[in-house]
Amino acid sequence: MLNFSQLLDVNYWSSLSASPWTVLIHLVDITIVSYLIYRFSKALAGTKIMTLVRGVFLFLFFQILATLLGLQTISWLMNQVITYGVIAGVVIFAPEIRASLEKLGRTTQLFARVELSSEEALIQAFVKATAYLAPRKIGALVAVERAQTLREYCSTGISLDADISSELLINIFIPNTPLHDGAVIIQENKIAVSCAYLPLTESAGISKEFGTRHRAAIGLAEVSDAFVFIVSEETGSISVAYNGSFKHGLSLDEFEHELRTIFVPENVKKKSWLERLGGRKNAR
Repeated sequence: MLNFSQLLDVNYWSSLSASPWTVLIHLVDITIVSYLIYRFSKALAGTKIMTLVRGVFLFLFFQILATLLGLQTISWLMNQVITYGVIAGVVIFAPEIRASLEKLGRTTQLFARVELSSEEALIQAFVKATAYLAPRKIGALVAVERAQTLREYCSTGISLDADISSELLINIFIPNTPLHDGAVIIQENKIAVSCAYLPLTESAGISKEFGTRHRAAIGLAEVSDAFVFIVSEETGSISVAYNGSFKHGLSLDEFEHELRTIFVPENVKKKSWLERLGGRKNAR
């Protein structure tokens, strides 16, 4: 075990570079320890336990300094304070330590499940919202911007700029609420606006059974590459319009299949364990 007197021994330092293999081992050792300290300190940032950690490091610094200067009594006293102080700190800060370890586990996702991609989260939100709205015959009209901008139509609605969730979509379309009338437009994985007005189709071949929502969906699909889905207020049926095509009376499974066909890439690259070890910053 390393002691402080070895730090002043020239032979000790020369032994660290005795061979290239020894140097490599020490470099790997230092790299791993540095990374673990970095992840640990990042996980503890902003918690009460960080104050205890700073105090421990401060005492360690003074203990090392006292040992190097030969102040044996001070060094012994500081060693006792650190030993029993850490035990007392663990007891006092037990809830904070538990919360910090949970935060560390969430930050380092080595054994965590792969986080949902933005496309998968979008699909799940749409399917869950539609599964609630359709049986209750709650009308809905949602347009998802693709390559062509929908800024012109966004200007007609009420700005939200909210994260996409099935709960929010359901709440928007509940009848007799301020935001239920008109269309919801999705831009860049956000609910950009609600109550937007979409262009109605001028096609004479559309059946009269379809109301304003369906005609607006078809109209937008005719002039843009947006994906639009509709829940009928009269029948609760699910319809989609995309690239000039219109599909009506879809089941929930068929609707999900349409979503996956359009939004999920054919080859979704899974994260390696090294990428997952890096934490959330690599998440999509």
